[in-house]
Amino acid sequence: MAALLGEPLPVELMNTIWADRDGVHDTLADADGLAAWLVAIGESGDAVLGDFRALRDALRTLAAEVTDDTRSVADPNRDVHRAVATLNKACASAPSWSRLDWSEQRVERVTSGNAVLSVVAEAAVTLFGSDQRDELRACYAPGCVLYFVRDHPRRQWCSAGCGNRARVARHYARHHTS
Repeated sequence: MAALLGEPLPVELMNTIWADRDGVHDTLADADGLAAWLVAIGESGDAVLGDFRALRDALRTLAAEVTDDTRSVADPNRDVHRAVATLNKACASAPSWSRLDWSEQRVERVTSGNAVLSVVAEAAVTLFGSDQRDELRACYAPGCVLYFVRDHPRRQWCSAGCGNRARVARHYARHHTS
């Protein structure tokens, strides 16, 4: 699983598609991957893998549209209207309630697995519906498939590692042309 990069929660979900030297990977390939991702973001619950994958794919579609993403991992025929519908459905999906545990004499907050999905979806609505959307970027470092929110005017890459790979690739191209 790729490490969290400190991005807003919807961007972290988008970045469950990641790449390394062995190719492109999907953290949400199975229920164990989803459970590990939920723990990494400090959540837990009975989450539905298909719902998280659908939301992730919808968010990547919207991010590709906002950033004019031309990378091969971005769908050139993106259906923005379907992505928005998926996002809105996820926002509306989360019941939560209080529960009294009489034997322990405590009250706990219980949420369905969809509550976490809804929290991510609500954060995505805030991201795409605010000025922050203008700072969303696709990382164009060689082999990278991640998105990030630019927090500094000069930031071009999702991480220092990607920035270094891009500089090395430019150097190689300048000094090893045929």
